[in-house]
Amino acid sequence: MGPKMKTAFRALLASAALVLSGAAHASALEQFKAFVAGTKAAQGEFTQQQVRKSANGKSAPASSGTFVFARPGKFIWAYQKPYEQLLQADGEQLYIYDKDLNQVTVKKLGNALGSSPAAILFGSNDLEQNFTLSEAGERDGMEWLKAVPKSNDTSFEQISIGMRGGAPAAMELKDLFGQTSVLKFTHFQRNPQLAAQQFRFDIPKGADVIHQ
Repeated sequence: MGPKMKTAFRALLASAALVLSGAAHASALEQFKAFVAGTKAAQGEFTQQQVRKSANGKSAPASSGTFVFARPGKFIWAYQKPYEQLLQADGEQLYIYDKDLNQVTVKKLGNALGSSPAAILFGSNDLEQNFTLSEAGERDGMEWLKAVPKSNDTSFEQISIGMRGGAPAAMELKDLFGQTSVLKFTHFQRNPQLAAQQFRFDIPKGADVIHQ
């Protein structure tokens, strides 16, 4: 390889390095919009922790479980520890199942989802219709964005999303009472093969059903 070819090759490598570096450090909004546009379904595991301590000075116990979703508006959010509870949406209705009480609460999905945390990850692609999105800097190895609901009909004051590698790795949910919940996502799989009937909810036998 001659001197000119070597110089051109080095320039090409330098350009490629710059492009890759830019992709690796894409802003939270860029990563999130690309995630929403390119991720039609996903599944994984989560942990959820209340940051604010309870009245007796002890932190609330962490919750954990699994999730799966398919856009728009279909998801299964299953708490497994410390107690079992299921939130499941079939695209039209949201079902909240408390296993200990054997009780199912049914809500119209549109009213329940519009400005909720689930809407950000599992809803339609038109996020800016319900939220004002802005950059929130880098922290804990993640690029963060802030989502403020435009509607007052929500229990959340602000939601922050930490992006890493083009996928959400954490969420912080600040409610109107000053409490913050921190969610962390692991084993995140994009666009898995999902069964057509996976999001259909069957009322458990003998369960009390409450429509709201």
